[in-house]
Amino acid sequence: MLLPPVMDGDSSMIGGYVYKYLFFLTASAIPAAALAQSPSEQALAEIVDRQDADGAAATEVYASAAPPRDAAVITVTANGLGTDLRNTGQSVTVIDRTEIETIQGADPVRALNRVPGLSLSRSGGIGTVTSVNVRGANADQLLVLVDGVRVADQASPSGGFDFGNLLLGTAGKIDVLRGSNSTIWGSEAVGGVVDVSTRTERGLSGSIEYGARDTLFASAAAGAGNDDVFFGLTGSWYETDGFSAAASGTEADGSQQFALGTTAFVNLTPSLELFAHGNFAEGEVEIDGFPAPTYVLADTEDTQTTTRYWGDVGLAYYGNDLTLRAAYSRSDTERANRNGAGAETFASDGSSERVSLRGEYRLLGGLALAFGGDHEWTAFETSFDAAAETEISGAYAQLGWVMGRLAAHAGARVDDHEQFGTHVSFGGDVSYGFGSDWRLRASVGEGFKAPTLYQLLSFYGNTELEPEESTSYDLGIEKGQRGSGLHLALTGFRRDSDNLIGFGFTAERPSGVYLNTARARAQGVEAEASIDLLRGLRLAGIYSYVDAEDRTSGLDLARRPNHFGTIYADWQSAFGLGLGADLRIVGPSWDNGANTNRLAGYELFDLRASFGIGDNLELFGRVENVFDTDYQTVAGYGTAGRSVFGGIRAKM
Repeated sequence: MLLPPVMDGDSSMIGGYVYKYLFFLTASAIPAAALAQSPSEQALAEIVDRQDADGAAATEVYASAAPPRDAAVITVTANGLGTDLRNTGQSVTVIDRTEIETIQGADPVRALNRVPGLSLSRSGGIGTVTSVNVRGANADQLLVLVDGVRVADQASPSGGFDFGNLLLGTAGKIDVLRGSNSTIWGSEAVGGVVDVSTRTERGLSGSIEYGARDTLFASAAAGAGNDDVFFGLTGSWYETDGFSAAASGTEADGSQQFALGTTAFVNLTPSLELFAHGNFAEGEVEIDGFPAPTYVLADTEDTQTTTRYWGDVGLAYYGNDLTLRAAYSRSDTERANRNGAGAETFASDGSSERVSLRGEYRLLGGLALAFGGDHEWTAFETSFDAAAETEISGAYAQLGWVMGRLAAHAGARVDDHEQFGTHVSFGGDVSYGFGSDWRLRASVGEGFKAPTLYQLLSFYGNTELEPEESTSYDLGIEKGQRGSGLHLALTGFRRDSDNLIGFGFTAERPSGVYLNTARARAQGVEAEASIDLLRGLRLAGIYSYVDAEDRTSGLDLARRPNHFGTIYADWQSAFGLGLGADLRIVGPSWDNGANTNRLAGYELFDLRASFGIGDNLELFGRVENVFDTDYQTVAGYGTAGRSVFGGIRAKM
C-alpha cells in the first residue's frame, strides 16, 4: 500500500486523524507432523505426472537423453490451478513448511527475504504496516492470495495487503510469482503474485517460543482424514511488549495477533471434490503518530485494531482430460483507530465477494487449454465516507504446450469494470530444457490495477481515473531446482508502468485528489545459487539489482534499494543438531519520491540452532540481528536490536 505523496510544509497535512490513518495504512532439524497432501494437491500432482509421462512418450528422442528429474514442485500462481515449476517460463519461488520451520519465528519478512526481487519496509515492529515491493513495483501492485482468496483491504486508499497482519504459524506454503500476470489473475497482479496456503497436517503438532521484549509466539495444527475426507485446523498467537515505533521515542509499542485457519476436503466421487477454507485473524498494535503542535513523529498512546475474515467454498472436478474448479469466496477487513483515551478516531470496513470458475482441458498430447472467468463485488465504508460498491467481471483463456523439454503458454484476458469499462491483458512464456538439467525461460506479461473504491469514491476520489497498466519482460537461465543439489539461476527483467495513480492538488480540488499522473520503469537482474557442500550442509544465496525510477521526474522510486540480497546456510548433523545462519544485505535508498531523504544501507546477521530429541520433539533457538545493527526501512521508524529467542516443537 502507498501513501499519498509526502509533501513539504503545511500542505502535507490532509487533516487530523484522517492523515494519520492514511499514513499507517499505506506506509506498509526434525520436521513437525508430516505434511498432509490435500486431495487437491494430490490430484494435481497425479495429473502433472501423467502429462509429463505422455509428453516424454511423444518425444522419445528427447526423453531418452534427458537425465532423471526430481519430484515435481507444483505451483498455482502460473495458471491458477497447478503447474510443474519446470514447465513454466515465469519466475516463481516456492517456500514450503519445512523451510518456514527452519527459518523459525512468526515474522513473514524473514521468509520473504529469501525470495529474489523482494524488498520490504516496515513502520515499527511486527504488526505494524509492512510493505512488500516486487521488482520495484508499488506495494499495492502485488496481488496477495491466501488459499486462492484475494485478501487486500478494499477500504484502504491503495487497496494493498499489509503483511504486518500475517503470521507464519498458519502458513503451509508460500508461492511467489515475480512479474506481471493479469492474464490469469486480473487486477493487482502488476508486480507479481503471492499465494499463501494454509497449513494442513495429519496428526497434531505445535510449537511455542519466548524471547526478547517478552515476546511469546505459539502455533498448533491438527488434522484428520484419509484419501476421501480431510479436516484440518491451525492457529497462532503472538504477543510482544515491542519497542518504540518512533525511532526517537522511549515508550515501547506492543502488539497482539491471533490467527485461525481451517481446511476441509470431501471426495464426493473419485473425481469430484468438495472443498472449503475458513480463516480469521485479529490484531492490535500500539502506534506512534504526529501529535500537535509540531506534527512530528513521536510517542503517542494510539492503537489500531485489524480484524480480517476470509474463506471460500467450492467444487473441484479432476478428470483424465478436464480439470474444473468453481468457488465462491469472501474477504472482509475491518480497522479501527483509537486514541490514548480509547475513543475511536477512525474506522473502515472493506469487503469483496467473488464467484469464479477455473479449468484446464487437455486437447491432445501435451497441448492444453486453461480457461476461467470470475465476477467480483467490492464495497467499502469509512468514518468519513458513505458506503459504496462496484463490480468487475473477467474471463481468460491460455493455451499451453508441453512437448519433451519444451513448454510454452500464451493467453489473453478481458475485464469489464463498472466504473472505467473494458481492459484487455496479454501474456506468454516459454521454457526449454537442455544439457544436464538446464533450462532457458522467458516470459512477457501485461498487468493492470483497477482504481480502488477509496480512490474512486472517497472524499478525495476521482471517478475519471483509469487503471494502472504495465508490461513486463524477463529472460533467464536456470539449472536444477531450488532446495536440492546444485541450483543456479540468473534472470534479467524489465517492467514499464503507465497511468500510475498519485495524490495531488488542483484548483478545483485544493484539499487533494487522486490523479493518473505518473509513469515508472523498473529493470534489473536477479541471481540465485545453492549447493550441497558437504553431507547435511547446504549453502545458498540470492542477489537482486533493481533500478526503479519515476519516468515523469527521472527520480528513484521511494524505498526501493538498488542492491539487496541474502546469504544463508543450514547444516544438519546425523545426531539431531542443526545449525543455520542468514546474512541480509540491503543497499541505500531514498525514503521519499523527491529523493531528498536518504536511508542508509545495512547488514543483518541471524544465527539459529535446533536439536531433535527422538522423532517427535525438537528444541530450537535463534539470535536475530547478532551485531545489534541500528537501521531504518522507513525514515523515523525504529527497528529491533539484538534479540534472542528459544522454543520447543512437538508432534504426535
